[in-house]
Amino acid sequence: MDEQGETGYDVFRRDEMEFTAPSKGDQTRSLQRLSPWLTTTRANIWRMPPGSRGRRHRETEQEELFVALEGTMMLLLGEPPKKVEAPAGSVVILRVGTPVQLVNEGDEDSVVLIVGAPPVPEPGEYLPDVPPPASTPA
Repeated sequence: MDEQGETGYDVFRRDEMEFTAPSKGDQTRSLQRLSPWLTTTRANIWRMPPGSRGRRHRETEQEELFVALEGTMMLLLGEPPKKVEAPAGSVVILRVGTPVQLVNEGDEDSVVLIVGAPPVPEPGEYLPDVPPPASTPA
């Protein structure tokens, strides 16, 4: 990242991003935190390696916007969960209260921008994870 906010903007270049481990959940995932630079939204870029699973949750005050930047984004949406796959360049908008779990059941990394508004201090409600698909015996 360059430009330290004095100019009214911040630039996060892909090859300079600093992905770190999440505070909880599947530690194979990593994220570039963007929220510290924002005041009226919250956002992070998540790198999801094959087999990784985010925490299933439902936002109680926030709308969420998911943007597939690289690879195929896979979301488990609603109750009961419905698998929604979206290729790079796709956008999925979630209304307040929609259960969601970001997963990667593919063979390549997926990189996803997640934006939520308004920024709220407390997370929504965490829900039981959707189990991964059973592997078929060889």
